[in-house]
Amino acid sequence: MIVRALTLAGGLTGAVGLSQFPEFSQQYLQRLGGAVDELGIITQQYEADAAAAGMALPDYISALSQEGALSKTQAGNMQAHLDRYSSLSAALTQLQGAGPFMRARLAANMSDHGVAKRTLDEFKPAIPATFEGAVFAGSGFLGGWLGLKLVFAFLAGLWGSATSLFRRPA
Repeated sequence: MIVRALTLAGGLTGAVGLSQFPEFSQQYLQRLGGAVDELGIITQQYEADAAAAGMALPDYISALSQEGALSKTQAGNMQAHLDRYSSLSAALTQLQGAGPFMRARLAANMSDHGVAKRTLDEFKPAIPATFEGAVFAGSGFLGGWLGLKLVFAFLAGLWGSATSLFRRPA
């Protein structure tokens, strides 16, 4: 009886948890788009500065890094911004237009810790009132229920083996 209640609780926990993925992934995608937009503005400014100096951006950053300690730090910061812009733009390109099921398949593209943390900080769970939410809830229920069922079956098997060692022969 207790095992049934616990496996049901595991299923419900999985359902509630996984049903939130479509909303979380949508909010992540919105934040990712905002981050890419802002980094795009910064990148355009760097390109304009390089063009004003009559240089290509990689050459501009390289020359800047040779000017001294402060300039070297600034050049490193610029390169970090450009690398992040490239990485986030690629992830956004992969995720744009993808529905919740495809975003689940492409979850590896949702790996920016800064964007994910800010999304999670502001995330408010929602009742999944869509087909996708219901599918994720059902999958979460089955995963949670089955996971706990397997754990309890394994533990019961261990318990049975352990108690058989201590039984006296009749």
